[in-house]
Order: sequence, then C-alpha cells, then structure tokens
Amino acid sequence: MREESPLINRRKKLSSSNKQKPVNGKPKIVGKVEYHRKFYSKTLNNRRDIIVWLPPSYKKEIHRRYPVLYMQDGQNVVDPKTAYIGIDWQIDETATRLIKSGDLQEIIIVGIYNTPERLEEYSDSVKGKNYMKFMVEQLKPFIDKYYRTLNGEEYTAVMGSSMGGLISFLLAWNYPDVFGKAACMSSSFYYEGDKAINMVKNYTGEKKKIKIYIDHGEDGLPRGQKMFCELTQKGYLIGTDIDYYYSPGADHTESEWAKRIERPLLFFFGTRIDYK
Repeated sequence: MREESPLINRRKKLSSSNKQKPVNGKPKIVGKVEYHRKFYSKTLNNRRDIIVWLPPSYKKEIHRRYPVLYMQDGQNVVDPKTAYIGIDWQIDETATRLIKSGDLQEIIIVGIYNTPERLEEYSDSVKGKNYMKFMVEQLKPFIDKYYRTLNGEEYTAVMGSSMGGLISFLLAWNYPDVFGKAACMSSSFYYEGDKAINMVKNYTGEKKKIKIYIDHGEDGLPRGQKMFCELTQKGYLIGTDIDYYYSPGADHTESEWAKRIERPLLFFFGTRIDYK
C-alpha cells in the first residue's frame, strides 16, 4: 500500500533496535524501575528484557494493589538510552505528572522489549500467536505473582504503536478476559491485506467487553478510520467503549506518540473511571 511504504525501513530498524548501543548521557527515567533481564519465552524459545515502572506510592503503601499497563517495544517507553534514535515515549514523565495532578490512577507499567523477530511476533502469524500466548500464559502471571497488581481484565491494558498497536489490538480481541483495554497508536491495521479489519468486519459473535483507543497522524489514516468505523458498527460506543483521535500532520515517530500518550492513559485509567 503506497501510503504506508515509507514505514517499512523503519520497522526493519525497530526489529533490531534492541541491538543498538545506548546513546550517550545519563538515564532520564522519572520514578522507580526494575528490570528482568533476558526473560525467557517458552512459546517463542527466545529471551527479551522486561522493564517495570512502579507508581509513586508502590514502596510506601505495601498493601495497595494497582492496575497494569503492558507496552510493546518496551525499550522505547521510558528510557532515551535504549529508545529508537534516543527518543522515548516519556510515559514515565506523563504518568508522574498526571498522578500528581490527581487526574490519573497510580498504575504499574510493564515494558516488553522487542526482538529481531518483531514483525512476525507483532502480527497474526504463528509467531504472533505464540507471542500472545507468552504474554497471557507466562508474562502476565509472572507480573501478577511478583507485583501487587489488580489482575482482572478491567484493570489490565495493552498499548503499542505501529505493529505494536496491531498486536495490542489482537491481544484484547483474542483474550478479552485477560486484557480488557487496548491502545492502538498509528497501528498497522493494513498489514496482511487488512486482516485485522476484516476479522472485526466478519465477526458475528457477542460484543467483546473491551475498551479500544485508536489514533494516528497522516500515516495509516484510511485504515485507522476504517477500523474505528467497523468497531462502532459492532456496537462499540464512542467515549465509553472506544476513543478515536486524529492528529493532523503528525509523523510516525516516538516523539509524536509521546505527545498523544496522555489521551489513552486518561481514557483507561483516569480518576473518573469507576470499575464497579
């Protein structure tokens, strides 16, 4: 598809970005993070790093439990030293600011590093299905065991951009009893001949109990709108089940996603959310 073709080289670079050397300079992470290095996936037979960002009260309020946000391309989400071209999503800064202002619930953020197999793992391929099994059967149980989480699907979200947005959608769509929310930023819904869009279009079952956030800049405009329309036609209510945002002129970059990340955070975990 001509409008997405300039993104192919970038995706190839992202697939090997975990091999890049960190940029010079001190870490600029805001808040407390913990690393789980070379975390092994049984279904994929590979390893990747996991970074966990803990909310401000985590070490103080030792009986409190927290919602969890799982993020694809984890090396890009909080640390410019490991991020693609040295620019991260700054979700640590944004979450800290929104928590301090009282607009965002305190949440745990789990960043899942990608691997050289990123394209296949983030699609509806055999490796993609195994990646989803890894998250459902291995990673989430691990996080729930070692951290004080609220482990129900209504407290659990996934987020990603580009191919990471695609796999985040597939996780919520295929495992709604595990991941009740998915933020799909500049997502590759066109991938494999609009496969994800057609999957929604042809779905005839009961409405899945999930919340979906979709956004994009100029990239992927037709597919983002198309997916949004297919979901609303399936009964997903704007402002309740689904949120959509178009950023005119925005590029397909980490800096643009950093600018927009506040919106899905508040849609999923804003202090006005009532889970009861």
